[in-house]
Amino acid sequence: MAKPDPSTRRAEVLALSAKLFAENGYRATTVRDIADAAGILSGSLYHHFDSKESMLDEILRDFLDRLFGEYRAVLAAVDAPREQLRGCVIASFAAIDAHPDAVAIYQAEARGLAQQDRFAYIADFLQEFRTMWRGIISRGIESGDFRADLDIDVTYRFLRDTVWVAVRWYRPGGQLPVSTVADQYLTILEHGIASPEKEQS
Repeated sequence: MAKPDPSTRRAEVLALSAKLFAENGYRATTVRDIADAAGILSGSLYHHFDSKESMLDEILRDFLDRLFGEYRAVLAAVDAPREQLRGCVIASFAAIDAHPDAVAIYQAEARGLAQQDRFAYIADFLQEFRTMWRGIISRGIESGDFRADLDIDVTYRFLRDTVWVAVRWYRPGGQLPVSTVADQYLTILEHGIASPEKEQS
């Protein structure tokens, strides 16, 4: 009988820990909780990870690296602000669909963790997100793609919050495919912020 692949088992434990962190909170979840969910002794977890903090670090780093890789690819591929916005919104919903637990953890824990040395990279991602999305809005206003009367900061906060709050109700594998949800959001957003002149063209 073949021995279980350690890398597969490690990935399973990491996925279980992400689910528990998302459902119960990082601080409220103990190593024993994770071990019980995985069906192993607490001490056995340390064959895969040196601490609960290491698990959280790996979950968040992997999620953020993937998400921002998608964002950067969108900005490199298209120049039009409206298309950049569409691409970033679609990438965001794809992340919610593929990594709902990581998204929930990030939303709940990011700002507090960013103050810790080990998680200082989170502050860099937060700043990059803000700069990137505000830049798209600003360029869209300048190009005439978006309404001239928009306040950049208010619009940025609205876009950020309306997209990412979806993790609270969207269920991967449910009746609504993520592509449909993204299209619906984009229809609402674009008709709300697009320049009237562009809408008529």
